[in-house]
Amino acid sequence: MKNQIIIALAFLMSIVTFAQKKELRAVERAIKDNNYSEAKASLNQVEAMLPTMDDKYKSEYYFLKGQAYYANGAGSNKDIDTALESLGKVTEGYAEEIAQLKQNMVNHLLTKGNDAYEKKDYVTASNDFEKAYRASVKDTTYLYYAAATAVNYQDYDRALELYKELKDLGYTGVEKQYYAVNVDTQEEELFQNKNMRDLSVKAKTHIKPTDRMTESKKAEIVKNIALIYVSKDENEKALEAMKEARAESPEDINLILSEANVYYKMGNTEEFKKLLELATTKDPNNPELQYNLGVIASESDHPEEARAYYEKAIQLDPSYINAYINLAALILNKEQPMIEEMNSLGTSKADNLRYDELREQRQELYKDAIPYLEKALEIDSKNISAAKTLMNIYSVIGETDKFKTMKAKVEAIESEN
Repeated sequence: MKNQIIIALAFLMSIVTFAQKKELRAVERAIKDNNYSEAKASLNQVEAMLPTMDDKYKSEYYFLKGQAYYANGAGSNKDIDTALESLGKVTEGYAEEIAQLKQNMVNHLLTKGNDAYEKKDYVTASNDFEKAYRASVKDTTYLYYAAATAVNYQDYDRALELYKELKDLGYTGVEKQYYAVNVDTQEEELFQNKNMRDLSVKAKTHIKPTDRMTESKKAEIVKNIALIYVSKDENEKALEAMKEARAESPEDINLILSEANVYYKMGNTEEFKKLLELATTKDPNNPELQYNLGVIASESDHPEEARAYYEKAIQLDPSYINAYINLAALILNKEQPMIEEMNSLGTSKADNLRYDELREQRQELYKDAIPYLEKALEIDSKNISAAKTLMNIYSVIGETDKFKTMKAKVEAIESEN
């Protein structure tokens, strides 16, 4: 009796196995015929049999499912996720087939992603680059492309997650590049790999082979994480990330300035100024740094210090228009106390003398500011701010002809806008 039961069970198992094979063959045939919708339908029927399947057939099922959902490149992003998940569940065999399928996926996704990027379809490009990485996790550069492209379409939440993943992976982007000088053009050329470069040198079409390492992208990644936190108004997280970035690249001026800008956004002008001063020691010939220090000194009510910074910016860059305008503004800011005192004076002889004295000082202020405004207008002939200020000054100091000329200029600029 026991033998009969065993025989019956064995017979039942053979029937089940036969049914599983039959359904899997149906999936396989549909895939070969590029009939992926039929393959998916057959896979749904097989799915109910998974609990009774041997590991061998389960692996075949998941491999076929990966093929069916990838659909030779026609699958949606969701389908590709399903395909990759299924291929990850294969435990027996198919190693070479899966490697080839994933390489096909990577090639297809990169081509599709590059095409989308060229068309400025950054959403599609970023998704395709990420999928290429998921298909070949050793190629972390694709994940970097996905993060950078997400920034292009301002999906900062997505970019942040991808950058954080890169940071956790320890991605640096450092790689060896292979160069050689073209004999005909005498220009150095970059080769895709060492073998191609060495073959060209051997063929004597190229000479002077050199190898160089690319710069690390680690600091850039941490900086971008910090800047995204800034855009999200998460300033404390931004500062934490920025300090980490600066620890990686302490000489990076851009990192110092980025951290300074975070402090400025938080209203901490003291730290902002300290970092700008640090930056100027590392890049003393940067006019923008000098200008920004001038702005801070002016806002902190240190006009003479501000003037020195603005003048230094102009010395470094004679076309720095904002420095000229701010210098004129610094000078004209001294006018308000004079006006208040003039308005407060009475009609006595002493008051009249003081009034004339203040009026003379006010005239000198205007004359001191005029060259800076004229220079600004020389650099940018359509600068309405400089033109209007000059028009008003010429009116006050009695330069009638210059007033009329400047009034016509102001009207011309306004009519164009």
